[in-house]
Amino acid sequence: MSDEGSFDDRDGWIWFDGKLVPWREANIHVLTHALHYASSVFEGQRAYGGEIFELTQHSTRLRKSASILGFELPWSVEEIDQACRETLKASGLIDAYMRPVAWRGSEQMGVAAQKTKPHLAIACWPWGAYFGEEAIRKGLRLDISPWRRPAPYTAPTESKASGLYMICTMAKHAAENKGYNDALMFDWRGQVAEATGANAFFIKEGKIHTPTPDCFLDGITRRTVMGLAKKRGIEVIERTIWPEELEGFEQFFLTGSAAEVTPVAEAGPWNFEVGDLSLQLRKDYLDLVNRRISNV
Repeated sequence: MSDEGSFDDRDGWIWFDGKLVPWREANIHVLTHALHYASSVFEGQRAYGGEIFELTQHSTRLRKSASILGFELPWSVEEIDQACRETLKASGLIDAYMRPVAWRGSEQMGVAAQKTKPHLAIACWPWGAYFGEEAIRKGLRLDISPWRRPAPYTAPTESKASGLYMICTMAKHAAENKGYNDALMFDWRGQVAEATGANAFFIKEGKIHTPTPDCFLDGITRRTVMGLAKKRGIEVIERTIWPEELEGFEQFFLTGSAAEVTPVAEAGPWNFEVGDLSLQLRKDYLDLVNRRISNV
C-alpha cells in the first residue's frame, strides 16, 4: 500500500468496530455527530520493525481523551493494543504510521450526544520523515502562527481531540502558503507553546529548555526524548518561555510521533543552528525505537 493518493481509495484493511474491513468500505454516515461537532479523538503512533512504539501509552491516552470529551470507549487498553497489532499485521507493513480514531456516531443530531454510539477505527500506512529528509539536514523553517493554543479552561487541552487541531490546520496552511514548513504557536498568554503537531525544545549552553505543557499535550515522544537527554547527563528544564527569549537559544528541535526528532533552523525572525546535540538526540531516539523493537 502506497502513501500516495487519496486516503479513501487504497488497497488494504482497516480495523473498524471490532473487525478488519476492506479499506474502501471503512465509511461513516454524513450525519455522524463527530463530523458536525468534532466529538472525535485520535492517536498518531509509529511501528518500527513490525512493533508499535509505546503502544500501550497511546491506547491509554486514546481512552483518556475520549473520557475527557464525555464518551467512554467499550474497548479496553489491551483490546485496543491488540486491534492495532492486528491492523499492522493485516497491512503487511513493517515500518508504518498508525492512526487510531474514536468518535461519536449518527444516532443523535444536535449539540447533545448522549444517545450516540462510540466507534473506533485503526488504519496504518507507510510514511517516511514527516517533514522530508531535506528538512532534517537543513532544519525546518517555521512561521509564527496568528492562532494561539487555547487556555485549559476554554477547551479540553489534555485530550488529543480532533477539534483542537482546527487552528493547527489553519496555522500550517498559512505558513506553507508563505513558503514555510510549519508554524510555531504561542499560547493564550503569549508564551511559546508548540508547533502545529509537535512539541518544542530549545538548547542554550548545553542545557535543554522546553515549555511547560499546561495547555497542550505532554507528548509521548516528548517524554521519551527528555529521558534520553537526561541519560546523557543533559539538564532538561521545563518552564515558561517567552518569545523574546528565542533570540538567545542556539538550537531548536521538534518532537512527535510523526515528526520524531526534527531540527529547526528558523522560527519567524529567529535563527538557529542545526547543531550536534539536536542531531545526537535524533540519532538516540531512532536508535532507541529500533533497538527497543529488536529486543521485543
